[in-house]
Amino acid sequence: MKNLKKAIYAIVFTCSLSSFYQCASPKVATTNFEQQPPFTIKPVVFQEWYAGIKVGGTGINVFVPVSNVNEGIVFNEVYFRNLKGKLVKSENKYTAVLKNPSRHYTFQKPEKPADYPFDLKDNECVISYVENGQTKYHKIVSLNEVAGTYYENGPPSIYARSNTRSMATLDEELDEN
Repeated sequence: MKNLKKAIYAIVFTCSLSSFYQCASPKVATTNFEQQPPFTIKPVVFQEWYAGIKVGGTGINVFVPVSNVNEGIVFNEVYFRNLKGKLVKSENKYTAVLKNPSRHYTFQKPEKPADYPFDLKDNECVISYVENGQTKYHKIVSLNEVAGTYYENGPPSIYARSNTRSMATLDEELDEN
């Protein structure tokens, strides 16, 4: 009988203790993704890049072609492979340079930061945008990869691209003129 009482006390103690300490809930809030965003997204493309200088590192360029954008829509960021980058408009598409914090010479997916808001597969990304003062998210489930690129003089900067449209020429062509 004493053993039965001890077992009941142990069960009651365990139940009351577990009610005080709940399992830790994830820090990532459940996000509702917009199924029908107020714009049209054509196939999204990404490209890994490698910098030629020692401190250049690696990263990913993400190209998001959009059309039919409703008035008042402002694009913010893209989340992809545990990285985050600012979307910058360039002609009819948005571009983001996602710099990998790793100093490796080959791209390696970084560990997910504690404050990263999404659990995404390697071929998924999330675009954040503001509509009527409210931040919304749209998830893209399939991205297309293009061949990687090498930047000899360091990581790319989408903020300082030149708008020249000149093409390289062969020296022979210059001699003929």
